[in-house]
Amino acid sequence: MKSYRLDKISSVTRSCALKREVRVSAEIPCQEGVVLAVRVLNDKSTYNQIELPSGRMAQVKKGDIVAGALGHRSALFGYAGHLPAKLEPGDTVHLLNLGGVLGHCDSVNLDLGRPFQCEVLGTVLSFPFLGERIGVPARVGEHKLEADAPLATHGVPVVAMVGSCMNAGKTAAACALVREMSHRGLAVDGLKATGVSLRRDVLAMEDAGAQRTALFTDFGVVATTAANSRPLARSLISRLAADRPDVIMAELGDGLMGTYGVDAILADPQLVASFSAVVLAANDPVAAWGGTELLRRRYGIEPVAVTGPATDNLVGVQLIEQALGVPAINARSDAEKLADVVLSHLPKTQPLPAGGASR
Repeated sequence: MKSYRLDKISSVTRSCALKREVRVSAEIPCQEGVVLAVRVLNDKSTYNQIELPSGRMAQVKKGDIVAGALGHRSALFGYAGHLPAKLEPGDTVHLLNLGGVLGHCDSVNLDLGRPFQCEVLGTVLSFPFLGERIGVPARVGEHKLEADAPLATHGVPVVAMVGSCMNAGKTAAACALVREMSHRGLAVDGLKATGVSLRRDVLAMEDAGAQRTALFTDFGVVATTAANSRPLARSLISRLAADRPDVIMAELGDGLMGTYGVDAILADPQLVASFSAVVLAANDPVAAWGGTELLRRRYGIEPVAVTGPATDNLVGVQLIEQALGVPAINARSDAEKLADVVLSHLPKTQPLPAGGASR
């Protein structure tokens, strides 16, 4: 067991409440969510920051000792990497995302350059037994995920934000809706059910007015898959619904075609039945058409609106509405109209006028 002083503590480890001084073991269980201390071996000019537990971004430099968590990533526009089968101190891993996920990189995004290479120092230990110097591997997550987690909405309507792919404007649209609903006097909670660990999106919902937020990492999951996305969505919705907000905004990270488990959520009849409204974010009219057709044919879901870059000007709006018969509304320029459409589909809330009385 050795002692190290951390230069950066990544947000994926937030639930561990790590201090700067940590004890590290040479025995490394290669399991998702296990917290490691690593030393950064190179500098980068792009994608060179890490999200701290506070949500603040900090630049990473060669020589920094960083706490991250083992996991995998399968990002369309980012790095792809897998969970190592075996690790020892001195081995090399890569920093796969801004949240501090560590693994072996399989595929590099040319726009981001090669990922940070990191020397493994060991497993960060926690000491849960009061008065005893017995350390156990620190692991992310505040709650235990139940494979057969029940869904309890308590009648709270859920708005699901899905996308044609990552970077399709889902978070911007979700935040616009949260802001509009909050301004109209509704208590709104927000969650992100799928993706790879990063608190940025739920923090953006909080900035927009969400009273409470939840993220899959809260249940010890670093990156979601089709195997765990369904119980995660059920658990996250149930957790927020227990406090009876007026609306829950649920962002499904990644896209309709991806490896993070959006398909498993949309194939769950009970989850889909809990969605009062589904909004599709798309990058262009073809993506809007494909996403809408996929929702209709595979899942029997009719989106209430299309938003995202595909609706950035009148050309895209007209193409989408003529081809699909779905309202196309830009969340950035016409958030009030988008909120009107979404609220009209919610059973417990009525579209209040913009600037309505606060709750």
